Amino acid sequence: MKDLSNYRKSYDKSELLETSIPEDPINLFNRWFHEVEDFGGVDEVNAMTVATIGLDGFPKSRVVLLKKFNEEGFVFYTNYNSQKGRAIAANPNVCLSFFWHSMERQVIIKGRAQKTSEIVSDGYFDSRPDGSKLGAIVSNQSEVIPSRSFLENNLKELERKFEGKEIPRPDFWGGFLVVPHEVEFWQGRPNRLHDRIQYVLQEDYSWSINRLSP
Repeated sequence: MKDLSNYRKSYDKSELLETSIPEDPINLFNRWFHEVEDFGGVDEVNAMTVATIGLDGFPKSRVVLLKKFNEEGFVFYTNYNSQKGRAIAANPNVCLSFFWHSMERQVIIKGRAQKTSEIVSDGYFDSRPDGSKLGAIVSNQSEVIPSRSFLENNLKELERKFEGKEIPRPDFWGGFLVVPHEVEFWQGRPNRLHDRIQYVLQEDYSWSINRLSP
């Protein structure tokens, strides 16, 4: 067994204080997102981990790409028949997390996922390259397949079928909007005394703000 006890890092790039945060977590997320984007060092700033409770009762996490965020919440797209899609249909409580190592920051979002409207899903699907559209159609996501060539041969058939034609969005593919109920911002600090600021949605849709012990 490899001993990792000596893996240590000093966190000292920034701080997160109550005197410099907005009342709304979406505004703070927007600020952090663009600061990380401007700072660099992260290939895909919008990469996030989505955690669900599977139909087998086990939690499962996977990395997907955030495609939109605003005051309503956070949007990503997937195959609704995939493991994550079926898990969300059974239990819409999900957790999103971002880890931006270049600025020693983490954001954890707990919320409920709901399907976006067909208009929203159509709009995003239409904006994708044809290859991505066909990839979404050909893949029965999470299902067992016999081989790589099986997938590639099916893709070639689809390419012939839709050559020179508009590629419609399949009804099994679309977006999820995650409406946040709790958002935690984590900023690495020296000596493991990290800053943790938690926003919790109240019944009147205002946000309470708490500092959590590291």
